Amino acid sequence: MSDTENGSNNGGEEYLFKIVVIGDSAVGKSNLLSRFARDEFDAHSKATIGVEFQTQTVVIDGKEVKAQVWDTAGQERFRAVTSAYYRGAVGALIVYDITRKDTFASVKRWLAELNTHCDTAMATMLVGNKSDLENIRDVSVEEGKSLAEEEGLFFIETSALDSTNVSTAFEIVIRAIYDNIKRKVLSSDSHKDGVSLSGVSLVKDANTKQSYCCSR
Repeated sequence: MSDTENGSNNGGEEYLFKIVVIGDSAVGKSNLLSRFARDEFDAHSKATIGVEFQTQTVVIDGKEVKAQVWDTAGQERFRAVTSAYYRGAVGALIVYDITRKDTFASVKRWLAELNTHCDTAMATMLVGNKSDLENIRDVSVEEGKSLAEEEGLFFIETSALDSTNVSTAFEIVIRAIYDNIKRKVLSSDSHKDGVSLSGVSLVKDANTKQSYCCSR
């Protein structure tokens, strides 16, 4: 897939957005993707080997938008696929497990990696997964919100197990990408840089942040 495929076509009727899902191993990235794309959950899923992606279509403002969501393992040994994995991405979900503080501590490292490999302004969502495990929670909702506000990210808590907020998380990111591309196209006579989103601030307004900040 070339980078240009991520933008609108000549007729402006269909869009293809590449979205990456990142985070430590075993935070539930693969199950979030399978729940979103196929409404499936595998309680015995194993660590992802290499990279896989699935495509889901949503309709925004009467336009068909295809989200090509990429999933890879969080282990250090798969860092070799990083450059290709991030290439052309215009959206990202950074996932941590609310029952494991260490996965939350890794968020800034993942964010730094995202910033290193993507030279575009990303629509980025911080996702606290496994909200169904409230009884063994190790990261509070307030901690997640605070970090998201500090880094200018959307925030939501999800449960791939019971599907809470899963579709919402992806749809917010897809809508943010669409809105920013639409604004950029409207302000430019050229479509060649339709997905660069250069200079676009996705979540800098406090009211905007709050409107997309969702707990379980």
